[in-house]
Amino acid sequence: MPAPRRDPASRITDTLASPVLNALIGLVGIVIPVIAWVSARASVRNGLLIAETAVVIVMTANHLWLRKAFITLRRATNLKAMDDARYYELVRSQLEQELISDYGEIADGHLRVYASEVPRLSVLLVNTLIDSQALPKRILAADLTTNPSLLTRRREYLAANRRLVEAGGSIDRLFIAFADDLVREDYARDLLQLINHHRQLGVTCGLAVRDRLRADQAVDVIIIAAAAVLVEEEQGDADYTKGRSSVYFKGAERWIGRFESVWGHGADAAPQILQRYESVVRPMLDGTTWDTGRVRETVDAL
Repeated sequence: MPAPRRDPASRITDTLASPVLNALIGLVGIVIPVIAWVSARASVRNGLLIAETAVVIVMTANHLWLRKAFITLRRATNLKAMDDARYYELVRSQLEQELISDYGEIADGHLRVYASEVPRLSVLLVNTLIDSQALPKRILAADLTTNPSLLTRRREYLAANRRLVEAGGSIDRLFIAFADDLVREDYARDLLQLINHHRQLGVTCGLAVRDRLRADQAVDVIIIAAAAVLVEEEQGDADYTKGRSSVYFKGAERWIGRFESVWGHGADAAPQILQRYESVVRPMLDGTTWDTGRVRETVDAL
């Protein structure tokens, strides 16, 4: 199959970024002053000095353009401060290759991303966990599920989740919903369809009622092993035109403890709460016999 034809702009960009071209410009910048120094004619020296000035201008302009086109992220001064230094370095180097944005603040162990960059970064974090030596190969995720159908559209992220499970990893996902939403038939239908999809990926699902959680517990968060935490500060929309998240490479244990306090254990664990909700709601959805009063009683007892 023949290689696709490249547009003129791409060819010009490749040429300007060519190491050979930049080496030649640098060589010319060295040779010209040497020739000017050994030349006996003043007119020749003056001409060569003008040419040297032009070369310096070209080199400076090309250097500034390369800095703008190719991101070099600032390195952390203390890698040991990161929860998992090797995982952090893999993400940092991958961001340089992706050229998503100028993430200068990553050297401090914190990263802020916006709109369409959020789902791309979440996929990168999961894929890096799959390819790295970071342990445990586990994701703990809490979703403020105000719109269940929105979560089903993040296909690349869900595909990365599947790859992690197939690679021997595990995912615990906590769906956090308001009580008033849980008693709505349309919401319950979308929520259980979403849960079905995640279970098919191999995800362990749980449920928590938002009204009974503290503000610090009701947070959209994805905890990657014990290496990174992606906190969604503003939920994005279907077209990724808005949304804001932060990634922290320090303090993962604090977030893990917060997640586990909501996930719980035994009969009151999030998967058991979900099972009790499903045992009442699923037969109603299947038989089109929705009883809002009975569902309300069930949710109040969760």
